[in-house]
Amino acid sequence: MAEHIFDLPTKMRAVQIGEERTPESLYIETIDLPQPAEFEVLVAVSAAGVNRGDCYQRLGFYPAPPGASKIMGLEFAGTVVALGENARRWKIGDRVAALVAGGGYAEYATVHQDHALPIPDAMEMTEAASLPETLFTVWTNVFEGASLKPDDTLLIHGGASGIGTTAIQMAKQSGARVITTAGSDEKCKACLDLGADLAINYKSQDFVDEIAKFTQGSGVNVILDMVGGDYVIRNIACAARGGRIVNIAFLKGSKVEIDLMPVMLKNLTLTGSTLRARATEEKTRLTKCIASNVWPLAQNSIKPVIDQVFPLSAAGDAHSRMEASLHIGKIILDCTR
Repeated sequence: MAEHIFDLPTKMRAVQIGEERTPESLYIETIDLPQPAEFEVLVAVSAAGVNRGDCYQRLGFYPAPPGASKIMGLEFAGTVVALGENARRWKIGDRVAALVAGGGYAEYATVHQDHALPIPDAMEMTEAASLPETLFTVWTNVFEGASLKPDDTLLIHGGASGIGTTAIQMAKQSGARVITTAGSDEKCKACLDLGADLAINYKSQDFVDEIAKFTQGSGVNVILDMVGGDYVIRNIACAARGGRIVNIAFLKGSKVEIDLMPVMLKNLTLTGSTLRARATEEKTRLTKCIASNVWPLAQNSIKPVIDQVFPLSAAGDAHSRMEASLHIGKIILDCTR
């Protein structure tokens, strides 16, 4: 039996996916309020982040893992309003942000008590909702997976994206040099303003050539790529000896033909990961790492970059903006509207 002191409704508004699976097909439906299971808390969601994974789920390419909410939304911020059995980590009324396997595009959502982070008093809910997915992704892939070191050079594709803007700041805080690619001069300027050492407009410049000039032919140590396609071969070309290349998405496709000889000769590592379907214990470990190593920085030196806030009822407009790549930073849903 869940414990609560708020007079909670029995129903809530949530975004559902229409048969056409277009942004315009998204609609609001009134459904039953979720109930927190053992070790879970129920959160009244104030804001939710919009991510590429949500767009893929809408299109039918990224279904929720077994047991997870089928509602889109991989991160949110809000207020704890009910406690599941044996959930003692949080109190009713606590403000939390969380990375979840689904459920964020709604007025209420549940999360395991060990997968939530405390929101500082001075942080807005929209800011808090913009952080979990980017912080977890960058930490897991760049710092754990690729072992970014203080003197390394990191190449971030999609530097003006939510993940990109966070990766720039986290990498600079660690002492690394940062190169980004972006699709306009405006986006390149935004990357430079956040601390990037070089920003390359991939529509007018060849990033392999520009990186060769910038590094005097030595290449980059770590590459964070969400593009895929022909970028896979070009990443190998501009990687330094011993370089680590991490793929976290494939906007241009995941099927490519490559010559593996340079991978062997340069002693490169090609890897990738997703967070959504990881085991509860692994997500707990990652949350502890974020809480210790990154979350304090998010209150000071790592600033959330928010592109635009849409009401929950305009989730389709948010998806359209993301798919058109018009955004700089994070797109957020206000789940109270």
